[in-house]
Amino acid sequence: MITNKVDRKTKLDKAVGIVAAGAYIPIYRLPRSSIAQAWGARSIGGERSVANHDEDSITMAVEAARDCLNGVNRDTIGGVYFASTTAPYNEKGCATLISAVLGLSTNILTADFAHSIRSGTNALLAAIAAVESGQADQILVVAADIRMGYPKSVDEQMFGDAAAAIVVGRGTSKRKILASIDGFLTHADELNDVWRRDIDPFVRSWEDRWVIDQGYIANMRETVKALMMKEEIEPRGVAKAVFYSPNLRSGVSVAKSLGLDPETQLQDSLIASVGACGSAQTLLLLVAALESAKPGDRLLVAGYGEGVDAFHIRVVSQIDQIGGRKGVDGYLKSRLTLDTYQKYVMFRGLTSLPPEARLRVFEYSGATITWRLRNSILRLNGSRCNKCDSTVFPVQRICYVCQRRDDYIEVPLADHRGKIFTFSLDNLAGGVNPPVVKGVVESSEGQTRIDCLMTDCDPKEIKVDLPVEMTFRRMHEGADMYNYYWKARPVRGDNGLSSK
Repeated sequence: MITNKVDRKTKLDKAVGIVAAGAYIPIYRLPRSSIAQAWGARSIGGERSVANHDEDSITMAVEAARDCLNGVNRDTIGGVYFASTTAPYNEKGCATLISAVLGLSTNILTADFAHSIRSGTNALLAAIAAVESGQADQILVVAADIRMGYPKSVDEQMFGDAAAAIVVGRGTSKRKILASIDGFLTHADELNDVWRRDIDPFVRSWEDRWVIDQGYIANMRETVKALMMKEEIEPRGVAKAVFYSPNLRSGVSVAKSLGLDPETQLQDSLIASVGACGSAQTLLLLVAALESAKPGDRLLVAGYGEGVDAFHIRVVSQIDQIGGRKGVDGYLKSRLTLDTYQKYVMFRGLTSLPPEARLRVFEYSGATITWRLRNSILRLNGSRCNKCDSTVFPVQRICYVCQRRDDYIEVPLADHRGKIFTFSLDNLAGGVNPPVVKGVVESSEGQTRIDCLMTDCDPKEIKVDLPVEMTFRRMHEGADMYNYYWKARPVRGDNGLSSK
């Protein structure tokens, strides 16, 4: 086991800890009864989150990162670590792409963590090391997964799609951390319990008793117990145990074996409402725990996957001091029911649409075009005239208002909210979820209008002046690449906080 123990006398203004936290849960929820009904099987109860057809692990990671970075100076982010077992690229830096979409500096660390559902906490450990060593002032850790279980299997019902993000940094006199990371312990155990080969679209596993008893419970109990002894933590001193859990019962079993009360001390696994979210789950539960934690609370955090990463975390300040977040609570409250299992099958590409039903896309694709227009495509940059202060999209060399030439600055518009100026419904365009909704979004200032597709919406609810926000999505495949761009969606819940 690898251990680390922080001197308890370390001043909090110098401690390494969590500076900010955010989350993302797709708007669609699929009742597990719908899955069971499709196969004549038994439902395990509740519902699971389902990523839309235009979402993948990168787009979800961007959403979680944007939620996390509200109130954070992005110029202070010195690295992006991305964790996923379902990254859309096998040979391309996804962390670098995420960094570009967020508009971060190019002089930062970027790294991808993969191949294990423990990769999220692996990335967190690497971020702690980077900050402690002085490699970076702050590191953004983001994890996202869209795992698929075999059709008709329990995994198909159990899995859920989500993302979580955490900024790790050192506290300073001007920057207060949310929670200090007082210690950690890691343990590796080579066994085949859950796996997916490079040729497999679906997750495989051995029989349940082996997976749960020999794999999950044995490793979690041993590692967390060792951390509690190392950190001199009594069970009664734990405010919340934040444990990765593959199902509703196993996390409870681990908590009981450690002398913890599952009713009061175990963080809700979100299995019933979201599902088992792979590499993102532990970080997602940590974000949820921080949302309800009080200063002084001790958290035990443990992520599993061929071993365990366990952390001792002390809460310093309340997360609601950061405005503009949606968080786990806000995204849980913002939901639409996916009315049929067949739509889930189409979203995941498990069946082919007939040619006449496929969305006809006329955009050109190419590495050089994408690179040349990367600021507009990835960051949604427009131009603001230095003379009359008018803003337009896309970037224009000549100002529409005052005709000033080549006197502008580029400004990111992705984080600005607006309203629907006009829209249309196209029932003939095809696609997975017709009709296709196209809208013109007008900025809140009334200066800028953006022509774009809409997503995550009920076409019957679209109307003029509807408040909307921008969201980064996968548009189409061309030139053997995934092509991304921005769409608009109705504003999702803000957890009671004011919007921009």
